[in-house]
Amino acid sequence: MALDVLAVAPLYQGPDINKIRLIAQTTKKSTTPPRPLAPAKTKLTTVETKRIMSVLDETIHKVELVTLLSYVASSSKNSEGMLGEDIMKAVREHEDLCQILLDRVSYLQEEERQLQEEEESEDEPWFRDRVLAIEVQKSHLQPLMQQIKESTKNIVRLLLRNPQAASLLQAQTLDRSAEAQSFIDSLVELRGFLFEKLLTSPMEARDRTQFIHDITRRNQRNQEIIDTLENELAACVRNRDAEVEKENFVIQELKNHLHQVLKFSENSLLRTKQEAKKQQKVDFRASQARVAKIQQDILLLQSQFNNLVMENREQEQALRKKKYKVETEIENWIQKYDLEMSEKQDEYEELEVIHKEEMLQLEELKKRHDVLVEEFSQIQAEREVSAKKRLEDEQEIVRMVRAATLIQALWKGFLVRSMLRSKKKKRSKSKEKGKEKEKGKGKGKGKGKK
Repeated sequence: MALDVLAVAPLYQGPDINKIRLIAQTTKKSTTPPRPLAPAKTKLTTVETKRIMSVLDETIHKVELVTLLSYVASSSKNSEGMLGEDIMKAVREHEDLCQILLDRVSYLQEEERQLQEEEESEDEPWFRDRVLAIEVQKSHLQPLMQQIKESTKNIVRLLLRNPQAASLLQAQTLDRSAEAQSFIDSLVELRGFLFEKLLTSPMEARDRTQFIHDITRRNQRNQEIIDTLENELAACVRNRDAEVEKENFVIQELKNHLHQVLKFSENSLLRTKQEAKKQQKVDFRASQARVAKIQQDILLLQSQFNNLVMENREQEQALRKKKYKVETEIENWIQKYDLEMSEKQDEYEELEVIHKEEMLQLEELKKRHDVLVEEFSQIQAEREVSAKKRLEDEQEIVRMVRAATLIQALWKGFLVRSMLRSKKKKRSKSKEKGKEKEKGKGKGKGKGKK
């Protein structure tokens, strides 16, 4: 399949290889399974798996050769002495076919573009004729593509018949395009995946699937718990921030109000002093009463100021207590979260210890199984030897019975033939005696006539 895809592509259009979707390219992360899930086997044992791997290796080798045909075509003078005349002739023919295909495809694309620009004339006869002509030319591309496939297969056969030329061509890895190298790397990675899959038994695959399913389910459960706790923590933090912001807003308003009160008191004092200085000369006597009154006002304002300060301090203390309470609750939540996570970690460690003990038991059972398998193989071998011996004895008895039957048949045939011979002899003797008697009678008659 890979050779068919690469054979249809032109020699100088490397980016077309990107159109081949490969699953291996999406798995660039490490796919190495954990150590407990590694396959027990390290080598392929069955003939079918070895044949599968040999077919894949041969495909990779052929793809490596086909992806270097563009280099051979571009540097034909240097490659002619390296590959030989037959291979270079086949490469030139392949290049000509690819160029013809490229020209036809570009021509058809240009025609289709022109038809798309002239979609308004779809009902015209000449438009339908051009569409029909394009369809006919498209149908002629399939045989050309088949010729390119056959040409590619022919080049690969010639290279495989000449291992030295193939090895020299394969050594030119730097001249291969990045897309082709990525495709080959994907095939090599696919070979690794397939090799690991063939080494994995159905039991191991089932155990691996179950193990991954359990781990994923446990991880999802833990992640759900973590998400719930994080959401609760975020909600608590948001509530605390909102309350702190409200309290800061109230404190700022109180500070502004206090500042305004202080400023108002300072302004009033300044105004009072100015008025007192102006009226000092006018009503010195009445100023004392006014000063006393102003002092009483100052005392009153100071007492109000002190009362406001005390109230603000009490409110600030209450807000500080509330803030401390919120911080204590947050700290308790954090401690509770740490405690639960430590319990989960302890549970995980206990499960890991149990898993290690079960793996040790599994190793012991495997050792016992290997001993039992070896004993069973010995018993099986002994049974096969005894069965083989019994079969040989039965075959010997059959052969002896057949020989005896054959001997008896030959002896009966000999007896029958000997009896037939004796009968023939007796008949021949009786015939001879009869002839002699007839001759004697004839002689006697002749003498009587004379």
